[in-house]
Amino acid sequence: MPVIPIGACMVAEAAEEAGHEVRLLDLMFASDTLVAIRREVESFQPDVIGLSVRNIDNNDVQSPRFFVKDLAPVIEIIRRISSATLVLGGSAMSVMPEELLRAMDVSWACLGDGERVFPAFLEKLTRGESPRDLPGVACIRDGTFEYNSPYSSDGRRAFRSPDFMRWLDVKAYLSRLSTIPLQTKLGCQFKCVYCTYRKIEGTHYRLSDPAEVADTVSGLSRRGLKHIEFVDNVFNSPYEHAMSICERLAETDHGASLQSLELNPLFIDDHLITAMERAGFSGIGITVESASDIALDGLRKGFGAAHVYRSAEVIKRHSLPCVWIFMLGGPQETRETVRETLRFARDCIRPRDVAFFGIGIRIYPGTELEDIARREGILSLSPPEMLQPVFYISPAVGYFWIIREIQTLMDRRMNVMSSDSLGFPFLPAIHRLCYSMGIRPPLWRHTRFIRKGLRMLGLDG
Repeated sequence: MPVIPIGACMVAEAAEEAGHEVRLLDLMFASDTLVAIRREVESFQPDVIGLSVRNIDNNDVQSPRFFVKDLAPVIEIIRRISSATLVLGGSAMSVMPEELLRAMDVSWACLGDGERVFPAFLEKLTRGESPRDLPGVACIRDGTFEYNSPYSSDGRRAFRSPDFMRWLDVKAYLSRLSTIPLQTKLGCQFKCVYCTYRKIEGTHYRLSDPAEVADTVSGLSRRGLKHIEFVDNVFNSPYEHAMSICERLAETDHGASLQSLELNPLFIDDHLITAMERAGFSGIGITVESASDIALDGLRKGFGAAHVYRSAEVIKRHSLPCVWIFMLGGPQETRETVRETLRFARDCIRPRDVAFFGIGIRIYPGTELEDIARREGILSLSPPEMLQPVFYISPAVGYFWIIREIQTLMDRRMNVMSSDSLGFPFLPAIHRLCYSMGIRPPLWRHTRFIRKGLRMLGLDG
C-alpha cells in the first residue's frame, strides 16, 4: 500500500514556516510523472527544487525493483525546463549519499533531519552564501565528496505532525488503506548487522514528549485521520518511553485506531501489551527475524530465541492481533535454523495472527553485513555498484530451498505470507475493494480470509 510521505511534508512545512513560498508535488498517484513535473515547474518557476527519495529499491530478492532508475528522468526533465538549484534528500540519501549524488550528477544533498537542514540550506542560498559548511549538508565539490555531520542533539525531540491535508491528497491514500504515520522518537541504539537506521537517524535516542504524542493523535482523529501508525524503527525501546505514551493515550478519549509493526521481543511483556490495548491499538507487529539463537546471533539482534518464545506466550494471553515478521538467510543461517523458525511459526503463532517471511538481506555499504559478505566472498562489488540491489543469502542454505520450505508452510497455513505476496498484481485492487466494504487498516488481520478467497479463485500460489 502507498506510504504517506511524512518526511517530505515536514520539510515542506518547515521551509514555509521559515518564510519561503513552497509547493509540494506528490508523485505517488501521478498518471504521467514527467508531465506532472513539467506542469508544476513551469507554473511555479521555483528557485530551488528538492527531491525526496525514500527508498533506493524495494529490498525484495524475489522481485527486485530499483527505484533510483526512475529518478534519472525526473532530474533530466527538471534540468531541461528549469535553472533551479537541485538538492536531494530523503532517507535513501542518508544511506548512500555519495553514490546517489554521483549517479544522478547532482551537487547537493540534505541528510538527517531534513526539516532542520533544508530551511538552513535555503537561508544560505537566500543570502548568496554557500551552504557547504552547514551540518547535515553533503556536496560534490570539484569532484570530491564532502559531508558535514548532522546537528547535535540533547536527547529531546520536539514532536510534530505536519498538516497532511495541506500538502497531500489524503483521501487517495486512505482509500488504499494507508495509515497516518507518526514517529515518537528518532535514533537507534541496536547494532543489527544489516540495518541503516543508525545512519539515517543517529545512534542516540531523541525522545518526544508522550503528552504531545497523545495530543497529536487526538487532533488527527478529530480531523477524521483515525488510522494511525507509529513508524519508529523500534516502538517499545526505550520501554519506559513506550509505556508512558500508552498511558497518556489511554487517558485521552482520542477515538483513533493505532498500530505499530516494529516491536522488539526484548521488551515485550504483559504490562506493555495491556497498556497498548488500553491505548487503542488495533494491531501490532513483532520483528523477530528468526526463532533460532544461532541465526539471531549472526544478525546481532541483541535478543535470543527465549525472548521470541516468551513473546509468543505473552501474545497468547491477550486479544491484540499480531503479525510476526521474519527474515531468513542471514549470516550463520543454516537449514536447521530455518527449520527452527518455521516450526516456531507453525506451532507458536496463533492461527488468527500472521507470519510474514522475507528472504535474503539487502546489503548496504557501511554495514557490518557488507564486511561479512566480503569476508565470505559473497560480495566483490564496489560501493557505487551496490546502488543496484545486491543481497546476502547464507551459503549454508540456498535461495530456492528456502522458497520451497516457506511455500510448504504457506500451503498448510492460511495465515502465512512471504515477500512474494507483496508483489501480487491484484493487491491494490484488493485494498480499494476492502476500503469500499468498510474494512480499515491493518489489512493483514484478514490474511486468512483473503488467501482462502484467492485460493478458491485459483489465484493463491
